Amino acid sequence: MILGLSRREDAARLERIDATFQRMFTDDRHAFDLAMSALVGGASPGTVGDDLRTTDRQVNEAEREIRRELVVHASVYGGFTTPEVLVYMSIVKDVERIGDYAKNLFDIAADGIVLDQGELMNEVLSLRSRLSRMITDVAEVFEQRDGARAREMFREGDALQDDFDERVSALVTGRIGEPYAVAYALTYRYLKRIVAHLMNVLSAVVMPIDRLDFFDADPEDRPEVGIPPGEGDDD
Repeated sequence: MILGLSRREDAARLERIDATFQRMFTDDRHAFDLAMSALVGGASPGTVGDDLRTTDRQVNEAEREIRRELVVHASVYGGFTTPEVLVYMSIVKDVERIGDYAKNLFDIAADGIVLDQGELMNEVLSLRSRLSRMITDVAEVFEQRDGARAREMFREGDALQDDFDERVSALVTGRIGEPYAVAYALTYRYLKRIVAHLMNVLSAVVMPIDRLDFFDADPEDRPEVGIPPGEGDDD
């Protein structure tokens, strides 16, 4: 587990970095909830847009704050000798990208599309709640360095991404006829990207450093990267 290392001399700084990560996750969830409230929850884009953009700016500033802290840490404590520095540099972009995809979802609503009809509406409403909660769950797993729970969430994340791919394929080929087929297809694609970036964050809890960031690729494109077994699992 990469992030189970002791904090040694610079404990306070790395604790601040962890706290900033948690703030980013909180803002990501808020941005996601705002975007989905406009897309499928009946909120007017005009009433939530300013809040969403402000929240996204906070996420971006937190990313820069983390990078500044990491530069100081690496400079003062011997360069990039601590794997944690490399891990944090890698996954902070994943956390930031969640907010970007929330903005993409909001843009669909800002174009005048409200997913309030069609057979997929109830499913998207359910996904809204599920992914909102998933952002918080990933934040907790990352904070607690909970490898067992991370492995469970990898399986959930891969299943979700497979389902999103099937939905998009059915929509773009016309096998599912929807009045807003393009909007639904984009929604599923953006939701898939959010899940992928969340899984990348979890990879920092259980993967060796050379295997980070593989979870934003489709499973067939990462055949060498399986879910590592935990204690008590069969090899």
